[in-house]
Amino acid sequence: MLEKMDEFFNKRLDGYEEHQLNEIDSAKEFYPFTAGCLPSKDNAAVLDLGCGTGLELRYYYQLNPTAKVTGIDLSEDMLQALKEKFADKQPVIIRGSYFDVPFGKGCYDAAVSVESLHHFTKAEKIPLYQKIYHALAPEGFFILTDYFASSNEEEEFFRQELLRLKKEQGISDGEFYHYDTPLTVEHELQALQEAGFSQIEILGQWGATCTIKAQK
Repeated sequence: MLEKMDEFFNKRLDGYEEHQLNEIDSAKEFYPFTAGCLPSKDNAAVLDLGCGTGLELRYYYQLNPTAKVTGIDLSEDMLQALKEKFADKQPVIIRGSYFDVPFGKGCYDAAVSVESLHHFTKAEKIPLYQKIYHALAPEGFFILTDYFASSNEEEEFFRQELLRLKKEQGISDGEFYHYDTPLTVEHELQALQEAGFSQIEILGQWGATCTIKAQK
């Protein structure tokens, strides 16, 4: 049974961080690695998409205590946990879909997303990546750490399974339900290119998980 995205994560708040760090291969490596890719300058403005409880922010604030972070997530409970954890840093917290929330123009030195965007198609991601591109200041960049499908066949299998389950449950396309549908790395890079990013590179890889940097 598919669960709505926000309800899925609200229910799992208590064990979320332990699961992410201990059950996902190499998570204890890629969370701090991702943080180390973010801007080190004082008062750097960073947009975190699907921030959850701020696992990468734990490491980032250690590296850059003056960073000004805006976090967006669907889960009210996760955002409350993040707010309490980093009360002294006073991150700006927005509850909503990063597809719908306006980002502004030229506002951020960097954007970041970790283990969040593997729920969406290439077609859905391109407009989001365009929005990120325009929200970045000159010389700004997007850091994406996520896991990817190993082949076109695997990507298509997950997508068709989601469509089958949604049809069985009578779920409309406009609703967000939790089910992993990762793209291949190749398709992810294509989405970033089509959104306007010109300098794109893979900075790190741990099995199926990669950290990608897309420069404005």
